[in-house]
Amino acid sequence: MILHASFLLPAALLAACNAPGEGNAGTAIAAQDNAAAPAAAGRPFAVTPVADFDAPWAMTFLPDGRMLVTEKAGALLLVSADGKTRQTLATVQVMREGQGGLMDVVLHPKFAQNHLVYFSYSEQRADGLKGVVLARGTFADGAAPKLENIQTLFRADPYVEGNGHFSGRIAFAPDGKLFFTNGERQKFDPAQDPKVTLGKVLRLNDDGTPAAGNPLAAQGFHPAIWSYGHRNLLGVAFDKSGNLWEIEMGPKGGDEVNLILPGRNYGWPKASNGSHYDGRDIPDHTAGDGFEAPKVWWNPSISPADVIVYSGKLFPQWQGDLFIPALSGQALIRVDVDGTDAKKGDQWPMGARIREVEQGPDGALWLLEDGGDGSQGRLLRLTPAG
Repeated sequence: MILHASFLLPAALLAACNAPGEGNAGTAIAAQDNAAAPAAAGRPFAVTPVADFDAPWAMTFLPDGRMLVTEKAGALLLVSADGKTRQTLATVQVMREGQGGLMDVVLHPKFAQNHLVYFSYSEQRADGLKGVVLARGTFADGAAPKLENIQTLFRADPYVEGNGHFSGRIAFAPDGKLFFTNGERQKFDPAQDPKVTLGKVLRLNDDGTPAAGNPLAAQGFHPAIWSYGHRNLLGVAFDKSGNLWEIEMGPKGGDEVNLILPGRNYGWPKASNGSHYDGRDIPDHTAGDGFEAPKVWWNPSISPADVIVYSGKLFPQWQGDLFIPALSGQALIRVDVDGTDAKKGDQWPMGARIREVEQGPDGALWLLEDGGDGSQGRLLRLTPAG
């Protein structure tokens, strides 16, 4: 059943239709420098700053090259292809504390026909408990673009106290099913609880209902669960063969790249290649322990924040590889993929916390700096050096 925001969220989702000060007429975006910087030593790409945003979280490209960008405080922005103007499509009332805010944004695979935009955000209920929400709206283009008919599709279950590990990443599978990540909210044990969605990869229909054929439903699991035993799942992406890759923040060390397989248990909090922050050990992944081990992991942590599978023409040598932005690592990371195997590739310092990576229509790599320290987060375009 589709639950309409107007019924469930009074004042929670407000379409910003020509609101004063929202920039619907097309506000110029300030950028520090729009000239491409020479490629730094050891980096095979040049970096062009395009625009500045207030703590951006995610972005996606429209078919015509324009961009949708989310800012954590709740603004969903439409940005011109050259980055020079922006318009506010919607303002979402979010729970902004800690890791909360307006999060991911993706297009429906049939966007050209249905104009549907999917997004996620954190909210706080009247009782003070918090959770992550999946929603969608219809993109209405024109002189004053806006997001109409906003609907709430899915809420994490249960809502709990705390401001961390919402996750909230969205990806569509080749068959049109929707995958949605729910973090374990820094509560540990829910990741192994079959009845709740926390610490799980979920597989849904595009209307937010649990998809038929999920592998654990017949065993009494929540019917939306695809895999479990996860911590903070901040990136999911399908490759051309239909494999689902996921990146996950570990505890003190143990950040992971996982190949997500149906029905598998990925171990958290019973197994991790990191340790608790207070120094207590967590058993490492070992053969025969009953848990699916990561394909790649990092210790010390890099704080991976997103993942894409590259398929563009500008960097043909990297087709099929994963690109991962790092927050604490302040880097762009490439993981070399060979079928269902993966190994560490390159790690390029970027001098800032990197929140998001996207592939542009021409194959350029686009990055969003986090801007989480109160500074502006820049939008950067990466093209081959030389």
